[in-house]
Amino acid sequence: MLKKNRSVAAIGLIVLLAAPVFILFALSGCQKSQPNFTVVGFPKSFAELAQKVNPAVVNISTETIVKVPGNPFRQFYGPGQNPFGHFFGETPDREMKQQSLGSGFIIDKEGHIITNNHVVAGAEEITVKLADGREFKAKVIGRDPKTDLALIKISSLFKNLPALPLGDSDKMQVGDWVLAIGNPFGLGHTVTQGIISATGRIIGSGPYDNFLQTDAPINPGNSGGPLVNMEGEVIGINSAIIASGQGIGFSIPSNMAKQIVAQLKEKGKVVRGWIGISIQSITPDIARAMGLKKEQGALVAEVVPGGPAEEAGLKRGDVITSFDGREIKKVSDLPFTVAETPVGKKVPVQIIRDGKEMNVDIKIAEMPQGREAGPAGPQENLGLTVSNITPQVRHEFGIQDKAGVIVSEVLPGSLADDAGIQPGDIIKEVNRKPINNVKDYNAEMKKAEKNKPVLFLVKRGQRVFYVSIATP
Repeated sequence: MLKKNRSVAAIGLIVLLAAPVFILFALSGCQKSQPNFTVVGFPKSFAELAQKVNPAVVNISTETIVKVPGNPFRQFYGPGQNPFGHFFGETPDREMKQQSLGSGFIIDKEGHIITNNHVVAGAEEITVKLADGREFKAKVIGRDPKTDLALIKISSLFKNLPALPLGDSDKMQVGDWVLAIGNPFGLGHTVTQGIISATGRIIGSGPYDNFLQTDAPINPGNSGGPLVNMEGEVIGINSAIIASGQGIGFSIPSNMAKQIVAQLKEKGKVVRGWIGISIQSITPDIARAMGLKKEQGALVAEVVPGGPAEEAGLKRGDVITSFDGREIKKVSDLPFTVAETPVGKKVPVQIIRDGKEMNVDIKIAEMPQGREAGPAGPQENLGLTVSNITPQVRHEFGIQDKAGVIVSEVLPGSLADDAGIQPGDIIKEVNRKPINNVKDYNAEMKKAEKNKPVLFLVKRGQRVFYVSIATP
């Protein structure tokens, strides 16, 4: 009996000794089935990177003169007809100084600074303050409202200005570390840390949306400041936030900024390619109705008469699948590709028409004012961009109106924003003159006198009302 117990004990001891080996073997077997990857640890500190980047980040303060009518009802009535005249009498119009704050960063030793367009739009005076306390006056070299980018320059005798390089935003991946630097709420240099949350975000701010999304906290005053990678390169320009959200900020990719800034520096404006079409997404229902194998490409909803696309033979209902050798997977791919193509270049375009693949060659023209590029003239200073009411627009917004123009963009803090104009509003009249399209709108806005209010008849849903905006 004792021998038997000893045998059982020996067997139990062997099992206990063998168990760890078995477990290790089993774990090693499990590990082999898992993908191999390396997890990068959380940095001990961002202090060294912040010290490297901070000197080139600047505070931008602007001053704008705004006309305030002494009698707000004067523009609605003729001489002697104002029923509110006895309340205001002949109170003269007043000028008020409107101040705002933003951020930016120096990109070269000559003092060129990248910031947001909405930071400096309409500014009478721009002051730039460096991290070391030095202050300089700055002038606008060029602005691009469509991408909300601006290039300004300070006049400095110093040639040792700190500068930040523009990195390659296309290399950024979801999960990469980033730092956002700026002057939130005018507090001065502030560094926040986070990661890239998403790339290629479209938030409806304009026709060239392609934002990097980050959870690095971005607040008012951060606009125009840099989003940098761990090498200290700028991979984004902080531009927008979702006010009701937390940890959701958007930055303009540095690769887009490179192209825009190069043109602003050389020409003071941005010249974009144009082919003269309106496009829309291909929904599953549209794909089935048209017999398409994939829900990819850009569907041509309208062809501008006399435009490059019409001359090349493009028709409504064509689906563009490739442009100049670049595949068009979604509708937002095409505006970027066309805009970046040099004016005058003849490019091959692949389309699907009636289920058959075809090739056409289109010669790129310069985007005219009043189309995707937005309106020209004094209305630009109002911070207001309008577009024609195309069949695509009527479908997307569910509106019946054919006459008028639709507000496609309102810059935050602009005169139009202050007056209550919203994207999606339909402008039916300008200064009591009926508006049918962007051409009519531009013509009436060119007649608008400086320092005098412009009267808009606006339709929002089923409601129609007047809005007055004083032109700068």
